[in-house]
Amino acid sequence: MRNTVTPTHCPYCALQCGMNLTPAPDGTGVEVSERADFPVNRGALCGKGRTAPALLSSAVRLTSPLVRSAGDALVPASWEVALDRVAEGLGRTRAEYGADAVGVFGGGGLTNEKAYSLGKFARVVLGTSQIDYNGRFCMSSAAAAGTRAFGLDRGLPFPLEDVPRTGCVILVGSNPAETMPPSLRYFTELRENGGTLIVVDPRRTKTAEQADLHLAPRPGTDLALALGLLHLVVAEGHTDEEYVRERTVGWEETRACAMAHWPEYVERITGVSVPRLREAVRLFCAPESAMVLTARGPEQQAKGTDTVSAWINLALATGRPGSPLSGYGCLTGQGNGQGGREHGQKADQLPGYRTLTDPSARAHVAEVWGADPDTLPGPGRSAYELLDALGTDIRSLLLMGSNPVVSAPRAAHVEERIRSLDFLAVCDVVLSETAALADVVLPVTQWAEETGTTTSLEGRVLLRRLAVAPPEGIRSDLEVMHELAARLGGDRNLEKGFPTDPEEVFAELRRASAGGPADYSGITYRRLAEENGIFWPCPAGAHASPATGAEVRTGAASDTRARTAAATGANVGAGEAAHTGEAASGDLPGGPAPAGGSGTGVHPGTPRLFLDRFATEDGRARFVPVSYRAIAEEPDEEYPVLLTTGRVVAQYQSGAQTRRVDELNAAAPGPFVELHPRLAERLGAAEGDPVAVVSRRGRAVAPARITTAIRPDTVFMPFHWAGEGRANTLTNPALDPTSRMPEFKACAVRLEAVQPTPTALQAAATAAYSVPPSP
Repeated sequence: MRNTVTPTHCPYCALQCGMNLTPAPDGTGVEVSERADFPVNRGALCGKGRTAPALLSSAVRLTSPLVRSAGDALVPASWEVALDRVAEGLGRTRAEYGADAVGVFGGGGLTNEKAYSLGKFARVVLGTSQIDYNGRFCMSSAAAAGTRAFGLDRGLPFPLEDVPRTGCVILVGSNPAETMPPSLRYFTELRENGGTLIVVDPRRTKTAEQADLHLAPRPGTDLALALGLLHLVVAEGHTDEEYVRERTVGWEETRACAMAHWPEYVERITGVSVPRLREAVRLFCAPESAMVLTARGPEQQAKGTDTVSAWINLALATGRPGSPLSGYGCLTGQGNGQGGREHGQKADQLPGYRTLTDPSARAHVAEVWGADPDTLPGPGRSAYELLDALGTDIRSLLLMGSNPVVSAPRAAHVEERIRSLDFLAVCDVVLSETAALADVVLPVTQWAEETGTTTSLEGRVLLRRLAVAPPEGIRSDLEVMHELAARLGGDRNLEKGFPTDPEEVFAELRRASAGGPADYSGITYRRLAEENGIFWPCPAGAHASPATGAEVRTGAASDTRARTAAATGANVGAGEAAHTGEAASGDLPGGPAPAGGSGTGVHPGTPRLFLDRFATEDGRARFVPVSYRAIAEEPDEEYPVLLTTGRVVAQYQSGAQTRRVDELNAAAPGPFVELHPRLAERLGAAEGDPVAVVSRRGRAVAPARITTAIRPDTVFMPFHWAGEGRANTLTNPALDPTSRMPEFKACAVRLEAVQPTPTALQAAATAAYSVPPSP
């Protein structure tokens, strides 16, 4: 075992970079080494991936259950005592106030097996509709826009390997140089191959510095920018009329909306000059192939769904989606942000990306679960709405893999709501700021200590493998749900429906997803290990369901797929050969083969969607007419500046884990306020001076970072830290009407100089990376 090398994947972002883990020479933990065979990162890792084993140390992670004592302190307890306390707290609330008084909040870092089990646990064991997860804050707007345009949401409908081979990429509101550094090579190679990169971002980020053209719109105006570009596409004769006629519907109304957004009007809204708008259209329309990729910038807005729809409209009008080396895609953020929303921990969905209100979907999943479909609760509140209801409608909460005290908008209010709960149970690896408020904290296994699947930003299902035994006394989330089901299920023996073996859970997930939009039924752990991941949909059979619009293997490539093969220089299906040792139709334990695959072949998976048709009833993509509207909270005399938020390379999400790694803290020790020199001069602030940023929701203080890389009307704060520098104290919870995404990316603030007293300086410097003390 000492020299065993375990191939697995990074626990952080949605690239899910491949890595090898080897037991450390001293017998504690593991060491990371390059895994060049995984095609996404080809061995490259960022600092977070390289230092991920630091979180396996007992010095920084939880090693015992904790319960709140009569003296209001968290103290170590046995598992039996802790689980009994959780069951008692949740059960008492359910008995006194009803099932919907119990809430469940999940995370985009949970494996597919955990996310699936959590959704099932909420609906079958607790009987509550009140379940959602922090992935709602990630790419829900892109998911909603993609679904209404294409009939299906998969972040990238093509592999990353297509990016360097296209002619132009418009990258909107993404900074992969810092958020997913190994992916930057794809954009570098794009330019080396003669393609062009257009970056849309209010800041001149490290990614924007690589661009051929950088457009810096005012935060919250991406919708106007996309409409202005579409106006120019039409006015300058770049519309792909044949494609629009043959593969889309809804163009006339969409074109009319775009034509109302003439370039000079868009310039006044966005601050992007007309010549730069025209240059962007020229670069995007000149090559035969091109892509539009969006991320949190346009999505984390109260009009995020419409904003993404506007960018999709631009791609459709120029004939890009479903064409070789072209299309629209979204760069997912969280490690399992894609898979996490496909299998039931989202408020309105069931496994397989089925809709909770669809009677046939309810019947299918209920049969797999051995439940009556009429007993499954309906849709519940979205993430922020669920958090806002804590302590009132929702009296108890079970939380797994999330830290909303730092990550939620209007975070001080969310923290107050969490403190008002009758009961809070948290499952986590570390004592996060949210876990520190819990009545019971359950220490659970993490990436290298367990086996499970995740789904990357490409829609590639991957197998993480157990490489090291967890410390004694640590249990998995699957074991927690098994034990709680036994305690809360009465005499119904519900624990039998919650196995602790992840492969057994995955087998059930496959049956539950079969025939759904995100069909995993043809995927097995064996195939994942042998094939380095498989793109969904992958039905249990040789043919994809026509409803998915996926590649369909019928013995010969279609014309569209043949064109793709010619464009990429690859054989159709290269790297996707069927394995001959596994049955496809009869390989679903505990149930019959799902519809859609009656042959004996094995479906290879679907790297590229929409090549022959879209996943709509008629196979055509939908233009969605949208018009510009302002952000929910425009600057005024009292709050004259715009705040936007984001990430830095050395920290991740709420920082609950990365702030415990010395090397990462040395690189990014705390929050800061990035502001333009002209704004700093008006404020009288010098580099490093503490600056207060004040919104209608609260106040944050952090050192000034003065740079010309940001607009003079905008300030930027990273959101990884708690304490006085918590950026999400300020952010606006205004919700998108479709996706229920909060408006993280734009709110009105004012700046105040802070007298640089030692106390203020210390608060700005130390609250940034401090973590709750262990009890």
